[in-house]
Amino acid sequence: MSHKTAARAKPEAAEAAFGPGDAEAGGLLTIDLGALVANYRDLAARAKPAECAAVVKADAYGIGLEPAAAALAKAGCKTFFVALLDEALKLRTVAPDAAIYVLNGLNRGTADAFRDIDARPVLGSTAEIEEWDAAARAAKEPLAAAIHIDTGMSRHGITADEAVVLAGRLKGLACKPSLVMSHLARADEADQPMTARQISDFKALAAKFPGIAASLANSAGLLAHPDSRFDLVRPGISLYGGRALISGDDPMRPVVRLDVKIIQLRKAKAGETVGYGGEFKLARDSRLAVISAGYADGIPRASGASNERRGIEAVVAGRRCPAVGRVSMDLIVIDVTDLPEGALKRGDLATLLGDGISVDDLAAPSATVGYEVLTRLGSRYRRTYIGG
Repeated sequence: MSHKTAARAKPEAAEAAFGPGDAEAGGLLTIDLGALVANYRDLAARAKPAECAAVVKADAYGIGLEPAAAALAKAGCKTFFVALLDEALKLRTVAPDAAIYVLNGLNRGTADAFRDIDARPVLGSTAEIEEWDAAARAAKEPLAAAIHIDTGMSRHGITADEAVVLAGRLKGLACKPSLVMSHLARADEADQPMTARQISDFKALAAKFPGIAASLANSAGLLAHPDSRFDLVRPGISLYGGRALISGDDPMRPVVRLDVKIIQLRKAKAGETVGYGGEFKLARDSRLAVISAGYADGIPRASGASNERRGIEAVVAGRRCPAVGRVSMDLIVIDVTDLPEGALKRGDLATLLGDGISVDDLAAPSATVGYEVLTRLGSRYRRTYIGG
């Protein structure tokens, strides 16, 4: 990986970021750690007086856990959430003093591994609570953990009734709950009554755990539901420039840019088909650019175009140009007919993320979300970190 010191916004500038040894690279994934930090500071300011944590699971939503967490820790983030213990191990190397919570909880027999790196499991069942408490008794330490209470997701967490019982026996526990938390199911939808119900239910349950910090808000909750912020907020997608709310403006700065090489320019006649399955028939004589990206690189296979369905777009020579035909494993075809003759050459770049194309724009034609696009961006691109 290469670390740059200044952002390069234009396609031709991104091309200049390729080094002499990168002739075989199909694309350049530019990750702006400065934008990541700016987003964190924006969210932290909105959250006050609550503390703002950072969710860096799934390799920090695909941008790289270690560089992302190091930048966030330097910016003042003191609490992080990951999904797995392996992620906590990586995180501890760059955030030695942070509180690290592991969302997927305590796998059987892993208590010692958690204790070795001072990671805190998010306990979501009575079995996990009992095992962690037994580990604390054996270690003769008040091991910290979060208690996850289910308030409507029916996914992870103890029930409300179990939470009431647990609250009544806190003094007898050897372990030390440092956080009670739940998760919002529909905070991204405006005026969704389920959100208000979850906030009310969680407030009543959290009150039964006096002296223990409470956490409910994800990115959408932080942005749109002030009553969900409690003591600690846990933004994820908003840190990385993705859209947290279905409607309204997205206040976050984009963090990821993707420029891919044009490997061939070709002409095709009206009536010819493009790509697998012959789903796209050209209505005019066309000029096409074949770019070095595909579903093996995390571009959704379903985001291609047929004559009945519009697909993704790429910015080529400063203009948005549509994909034609299916997205294949390694290649996508872009229609560049409307660009001036001679505007392109083999080796120029097409921008799939950036120059106004967001991760949510890239996700929309395949009916998925920006989360999936970010976390699936492949390892075949050359990665460059800037601004951090």
